[in-house]
Amino acid sequence: MKQEHYIHRDLSWLSFNYRLLQEAKDRNVPLYDRMKFLAIYSSNLDEFFRVRVASLKNLIKIGKKTKKSLDFEPLEVLTNVLDTVNAQQVEFSEIFQNEIIEDLKKEGITIGRPKNLSEQQIEFIENYFDQNVIPFIQPMLLNGSKIKPFLNNGALYLVVELKDRELVGAPLQHSIIKIPSDFTNRFVVVPSDKKGNEVIMMLDDIIRHCQKDIFPGYQIIDSFSIKLTRDAELYIDDEFEGDLIEKIRKNLSKRKVGLASRLVYDREMPIHLLEYLMEVFEIDEIDLTPEGRYHNNSDFFKFAKFLSKDLHEPALKPLIINDLVNGNIFERIDEKDYLLHVPYHSYLPVINFFEQAAEDPTVTHIKIIQYRVAKVSRIMNALRKAIKNGKKVTAFIEVKARFDEKANLDWGEKLEAAGVDVFYSLPGLKVHSKMALVRREIKGEGQFFGFFSTGNFHEETAKLYSDIGIFTSNKDLLKEARRIFKYLETKKRPKEDFKLLAVGTFDLKPKLKNLVKNEIKNAKNGKDATIILKMNSLQDREMIDLLYDAGRAGVKVTLIVRGICCIIPGIPDYSNNIEAFGIIDRFLEHARVFIFHNDGEELVFLSSADWMVRNLHHRIETMVPVLDDKIKKQIKEIINIQLLDNVKSRRIHYKKNNNYRKSKSEGTIRSQMETYNYLIKKVNKQNAL
Repeated sequence: MKQEHYIHRDLSWLSFNYRLLQEAKDRNVPLYDRMKFLAIYSSNLDEFFRVRVASLKNLIKIGKKTKKSLDFEPLEVLTNVLDTVNAQQVEFSEIFQNEIIEDLKKEGITIGRPKNLSEQQIEFIENYFDQNVIPFIQPMLLNGSKIKPFLNNGALYLVVELKDRELVGAPLQHSIIKIPSDFTNRFVVVPSDKKGNEVIMMLDDIIRHCQKDIFPGYQIIDSFSIKLTRDAELYIDDEFEGDLIEKIRKNLSKRKVGLASRLVYDREMPIHLLEYLMEVFEIDEIDLTPEGRYHNNSDFFKFAKFLSKDLHEPALKPLIINDLVNGNIFERIDEKDYLLHVPYHSYLPVINFFEQAAEDPTVTHIKIIQYRVAKVSRIMNALRKAIKNGKKVTAFIEVKARFDEKANLDWGEKLEAAGVDVFYSLPGLKVHSKMALVRREIKGEGQFFGFFSTGNFHEETAKLYSDIGIFTSNKDLLKEARRIFKYLETKKRPKEDFKLLAVGTFDLKPKLKNLVKNEIKNAKNGKDATIILKMNSLQDREMIDLLYDAGRAGVKVTLIVRGICCIIPGIPDYSNNIEAFGIIDRFLEHARVFIFHNDGEELVFLSSADWMVRNLHHRIETMVPVLDDKIKKQIKEIINIQLLDNVKSRRIHYKKNNNYRKSKSEGTIRSQMETYNYLIKKVNKQNAL
């Protein structure tokens, strides 16, 4: 496969993040939700610099021999990344300054600046500063200091230029002020203006206005905001011995002091001040990221919290499947399989699955894989209650879940203290599978019940992430699931092959390759052949090469990829039989669904795995066949709705333009709303039986 037939994953990710800016720019999106998309974009970009950009910079520093093993030039990719980010940041500022702020004004909400405030409002912010802010202000003078100031990762600072009023010909001096947004609100509601408009002041601007009180005796020349982002990647040697948990703990403490991966600064900052800061903080030009007046725009998540107007998307009431919340859930699952599609369906059935297991006298065992979990979790509390009620409970906890390592370790300790058998990460592997098992004993015979999902056991993200799960009592599926748990507990590889499940690191990739090759064979034999793949990320080159082969053989390949998509559809005479779309909307598309035509006997799978090298080679993942015909039909109909989306779907194409997709269908189809409406009918029919 030629290099031009593959887009580097980091550049593809930036294209995905840009789709969030498109949502912020779309005036059909409610105003506060547009600000939410600005916040998500900014939060994503911070993590991207802390992990991916930091990694690129480290790759640039390695020796030539090691670089030869790479299939890309790190400096070239980094240069493209920074150029792309800088262009996006200019657009971000334009969206915020010229569109969001203006649209807020139309709604009677003003982002105040001191020069536009009345005397009463000025008095308010000065009193607010004295009472709520000044106790947290500790200015640091830079000039003449022998100690280089340490900037906390991701914290906001003002760099102040000032002169001593008393000293004739006083030299220019510099000071750093930390903006204490971690101790007080970033957004401050001040008294309404004469027109009755609500007025919000940024904490940054309140401090700017009150700088004279911080530096008495000094003339303030100017001040500009900055932020330092530090390397957050955990460089863990995954050898097959040693205490991995202890390594995680030690490396977590290093995150706050990681090497600088970028200095974010106000693009209005004069060049002499920027050069001075580069010298003070030992920052190179390649480490600079210009932004607007304000940084840490992920704080926009909190913006609407203080205001009276509700400018959000109307809430969708989660749909209740009565069978799974009333009566004995295990007796219902014993009768048939159930589909759960959150957040359209309520997550209560999953919570009920564990809470009933904790109380049911016939339940003897509970097993669960924990990748990410809510801080306040009824599921985890149910596991602890199950121990008190005499159940045998086993939890596998993946402590290498990025940025959730500490939370997972904390829950592991709580579960261990309660008596749960806790197993932690495997060296060299991540465990990313999402499944749970419950064993009941009825008349001396063991019965097993399971939940397989594309998402984590996390009550909070289940309100925001679109995931699909299946409750089942299928004996063959659950027998294979038990073998996965046995491997996690004993570290001994299963002796038997998996016939129904496909499991990452064992047989997931070979089975996926065979499924694609089967479609290629059918296409070459003149049969209908199609592949529909929905996932978060597509990056594995071997699988991409195989999809190219499939397209050229006549297989119709359709991809719904939310994030990284390294395949390049639409290249004339090469990938014109491949289409790819990305859907960004109110819920984060997180489900993985794989559909193969299989000469008319369609095969449908749910999976925890994206088609990334890490997922297919270095993780325990599960791909679960959908065996129930009714559920298979529902999933196909939901995917078909997404394929018709002409409101929130963008084309991923060789022209790299992120154009909104135009559907051939009449009218507008916003797939998430249509999915909700589709499931309402299904639930009403199901509950009426």
